[in-house]
This record gives sequence, C-alpha cells and structure tokens, in this order.
Amino acid sequence: MPSAGPAGPALICAIWGDNRVKKAVLIPDSFKGTMSSVRICELMRDSIERIFPQCEVKAIPVADGGEGSVEAFLSALGGERVTLQVKGPWFEDAEACYGLVDGGKTAVIEMAAAAGLPMAGERRDPSATTTYGVGQLMLDAARRGADKLVVGLGGSATNDGGCGAAAAAGVRFYNAAGEAFIPVGRTLGDIEAIDASGLDPALSAVDIVAMCDIDNPMYGPRGAAHIFGPQKGAGEDVVRALDGGLRHLDGIIRRDLGADVAGIPGSGAAGAMGAGMLAFFGARMQMGIEAVLDTVGFDSAIEDADVVFTGEGKLDSQSLRGKVVIGVARRAARQRKPVIAIVGGADYDVDGAYGEGVSAIFTINRLPQDFSLLKGRSEENLVFAFENVLRALRTAGM
Repeated sequence: MPSAGPAGPALICAIWGDNRVKKAVLIPDSFKGTMSSVRICELMRDSIERIFPQCEVKAIPVADGGEGSVEAFLSALGGERVTLQVKGPWFEDAEACYGLVDGGKTAVIEMAAAAGLPMAGERRDPSATTTYGVGQLMLDAARRGADKLVVGLGGSATNDGGCGAAAAAGVRFYNAAGEAFIPVGRTLGDIEAIDASGLDPALSAVDIVAMCDIDNPMYGPRGAAHIFGPQKGAGEDVVRALDGGLRHLDGIIRRDLGADVAGIPGSGAAGAMGAGMLAFFGARMQMGIEAVLDTVGFDSAIEDADVVFTGEGKLDSQSLRGKVVIGVARRAARQRKPVIAIVGGADYDVDGAYGEGVSAIFTINRLPQDFSLLKGRSEENLVFAFENVLRALRTAGM
C-alpha cells in the first residue's frame, strides 16, 4: 500500500482492483430518527457479503455519547446490560440501565438513561430536574468493580451543574442555615458550601471519562442555560436565573474545591453536567468519538483492514469539528486507510472532510423528497447507495 498522504479514490481503486480486499471495517453513527448504528452495520454487512463474499467484516456500531451509546458499545464489544432502580429527572422512581464491557472493567453510561429529556415528558423544566439518577448509575458501576466509567453527556432534561449526581455519590451541599440539600437548577444560588469529603471511595479510585461533542462553557452567552435551556422548556427569565445559578455554583466550586472548570470547553454540556463531572468526580473530558474509538480498540481493528466505511445522518460544518465521520477519518489516516462515508445528506460546506482523511462521500437519498417521506425508505435507500458504491469499486478492478 502506498505510504504517502490520506488514501484517495485512486488508492481505493488500486486496493480493490487487485483483489487483495480481505477485511472491511464498518463504523457508522446512527442516522438520527431513522436507523440505529447497529442496524446500519447489519445492512452494510449483508451488502458486502453479497458483493464481496470473501471479505471479512468487522462491525463497530457507535454512538458519540447520546442515546444509543450503551447499545452500540454492547453490540461492538459484547458485555452485560445492568438494569436498576434510580431516580429520574423529577426524582421519580425510574428504571435505567448501563453497559459493562471489557470483562466488567469498563462501564458505559448514558446520562440520558436517568436524566433524559424524553423522560421529562411534557413537564419540561430544567430549573427543577435532577441528575441524581446519573450518580446512582455511576456509583453502582464502580461498586461492581468497574475501574473505568465512560459517561455520555447528552440529551439531558437538566441544568443542575451535576450537583444531583454528586449528591448521589456522597458530596454534600449546604445552604445558609447549614442544612444539607440536593440542588436543582433553581436552587443553585442557595448553595453556601460544598463538602466533597464524603464522595464514595468506590468512585474516587475510578478513571472517569466524560464524552462530549460540544465546546460550550459552563455559563454566559454560550453557556449551558442560554444555549440549551430553551429546548428544555426554559423561558427567557428562567434562562437568566439558571445562568446566574451556574455562576454562583462556579464561585463555590472555586472556593471550596479549588477547581477552575467554568471555561473548560464542554463544561456547559448537558446542563453544565460537564462542569460537575470535572469538579466533583475528577473526570477527563474527551470528544465523544475519541472516547469511543479508544474504548472499542479502533486502531488495532483497522491494522489489517483494507477499507473503512463510516457515516452519519447529515455531514455538515458541525461534523468537521470532530464528530463520528471526521473522528474516524483522522484516526484511519494515521494508518493510511481509505475511508468512505455513507451519509443521509451532505451540506455544501464539507469539502474540508477530504483534508481530514475522508476518501469519498456518498449520500443515500435518491429523490428530492421531504424527510417525512424519505425516512420511511431509509433502509432501502441506504442499501441501494451502499451496494452501488461496492459495485463501482468492484467494477474499477475489472
């Protein structure tokens, strides 16, 4: 294989053309609202087996921290799904699950499983909801012996700065009267002191990675409340109050914990859960796809691969900041592996993807139809597009 530069179309044709294709790696994100990454891998595998029956297929369905992350990790790595009773976003009793992989050494947790926006239903109010159940999931995983927690920050109904999760893990919050309480968004301003000495020892010795794909700070015009509060049900007055509460929380964290987290990119993720993960749990913040690639052993998986297929629902300027397709391409480029992206749609400003290691981009939708019509034919359109890519590659080698 040539040793210079990212793999381009000519290199792809050369690889497939001399019949040396022995292995393809599939690592797509979900197409939001239509197909899970697991289902996409199934469809792609079936197509490769029809067109190139001699080819080994390694499927690594992924999700970058939001809904579907646990399913994707378990499908890619195998493992155990753990279900337990926790507190939901309204402190109600709820059932949530997380995944144990790598022989139980690594736990994969979606915060949305215990504090997700869909769980809030019609009662959307980030000033009153909690991440308490997320802390319960983290604590349970640590007590079961996991020495690494991968926590996906996304899809939350909350704006409590992670205080609920911290309280579940033993961190104490006190008001002006010296009373311990569990803060929510609207009571962050009531915090007068934080005592982290009670953090459960099971968590203090665990490596915690917070998966996050945004770079918003804890508060301010681009912070958690202003950017994400409205979609969680907060009006203008509530947004301002929530932002003020996060500013107050930051001051207490600085004084009592000696942590300066507010300006760290991603600290505003999931109602400032990112800041809480950093301050209360000593977590490492990592781009979602980077955490995924590390956990699934992507670098090793592609060492003997001839081509990598990836994809996501829409490739756009946000994708170029390091979401699944670009994250995969950057890693694959280190080993000079060709990367073909199969996407639902591609915006007009994605040429930068080629400089990141993407060899070619193909969209699956055949006709200019409304999404309400297209989504019902997503699987059919994916198979049609992907098999035509495979046929073109096969023809190029004839």
